[in-house]
Amino acid sequence: MTGEEMIALSKKHTLYEWSAQSKVDPLAVARAKGIYFWTPEGKRFIDFNSQLMSVNIGHGDPRVIEAIHQQASTLAYANPFMATEPRARLGAKLAEITPGDIDTFFFTNGGSEANENALKIARFYTGRQKILARYRSYHGATAGSMSLSGDPRRWAAEPGIPGVIRVFDPYHGIERGWDSVDQALANVEEVIQLEGPQAIAAFILEPVTGTNGVLVPPDGYLQGVREICSKHGILMIADEVMSGFGRTGEWFAVDHWKVVPDLITMAKGLTSSYLPLGAVGMRRHIAQHFQDKVFYGGLTYNSHPMGCAAALATIRVYEEDRLIENAKKMGNILKRLLSDLASRHPSVGAVRSIGLFGIVELVRDRRTREPMAPFNGTSSEMTELGKFFRERGLYTLVRWNTFFTNPPLCISEKELREAFTIIDAGLEVTDRATAS
Repeated sequence: MTGEEMIALSKKHTLYEWSAQSKVDPLAVARAKGIYFWTPEGKRFIDFNSQLMSVNIGHGDPRVIEAIHQQASTLAYANPFMATEPRARLGAKLAEITPGDIDTFFFTNGGSEANENALKIARFYTGRQKILARYRSYHGATAGSMSLSGDPRRWAAEPGIPGVIRVFDPYHGIERGWDSVDQALANVEEVIQLEGPQAIAAFILEPVTGTNGVLVPPDGYLQGVREICSKHGILMIADEVMSGFGRTGEWFAVDHWKVVPDLITMAKGLTSSYLPLGAVGMRRHIAQHFQDKVFYGGLTYNSHPMGCAAALATIRVYEEDRLIENAKKMGNILKRLLSDLASRHPSVGAVRSIGLFGIVELVRDRRTREPMAPFNGTSSEMTELGKFFRERGLYTLVRWNTFFTNPPLCISEKELREAFTIIDAGLEVTDRATAS
């Protein structure tokens, strides 16, 4: 098919997410390799968002493709009441790389379902119903995970499931900035006091917030949350769907702060999105709870053999190619390149990154810190910037007053600088809109 044919049939017969269908303008993609993908007509794009912050090992790795092929040839599917070799091996491998004594896993189709089941497990284990979540968060699009999400995508699904209680993040936007750690933790404690700690099952949070700003918590914040949760018997759920599997320069983002959550959710980088798979990991004493009590949860594709085989092969790629070390090394270069943008472009109001997880926030005026686009909105300048990136062959997420810098973990310094050459030129668009 030509690109035009792909787009026409896709728009006619399928729905695109988070969009009014008349407004969608999809890219036609024919093939991909490494950090690049191509249209059917041969135009090359740098995949500077790893698709949805998920193709962590890069596109087209033959080791993962071969593992999928071998598994499909041997055993394409077995129902979740059975035991298979890839299920057995993946559970054991994840127990090796996850924090602390997390050693038991429930497999799902993706991140949303992982968070749904973490919610169930927390309620079953504690016998409590309320769940704490943060405003600047996204946990998925299924009913429960959408209710847990704090960002505006939840609005259309409200009132949602009962029992979700929100707390503020340490970050309050480009105009107001960050709370101190003490203030942020005091806010959490106050909400817990007012809601009744004996009624709260869990606190779910992204250790490094993803689509709501790549918010890297100040040192002491996650440790403080862990202490608060332990004090009140509240389970800490770390949503590592986006920040896990090397994205931040460690296996999981919580590893930077030596924090062990009670439950950890994952997807995306688990298989590098070669096949759908998610998981909930739990500490030993929580898994033990279900030895004599029923776990009321299930999925037809739970522990899908091909998904598990893809995950095992993907984890081997991380290890063999030292991709987590590369994310740390390239992350240092990314941080310097972002800082350089901030020093030279008046429209850059803030940059943040950890490993290869980065973002640029754009402003109209550095003095007032007015964002280049309003909260949950866009502007002509941001639209033009996104168009510029696309014309120059750079693919990344442009959202509100931000754009993301989340390349595959296999990226080289040369490729990183190639992307930043395009970004540097594109920021002339937004610089023209700044106050003189």
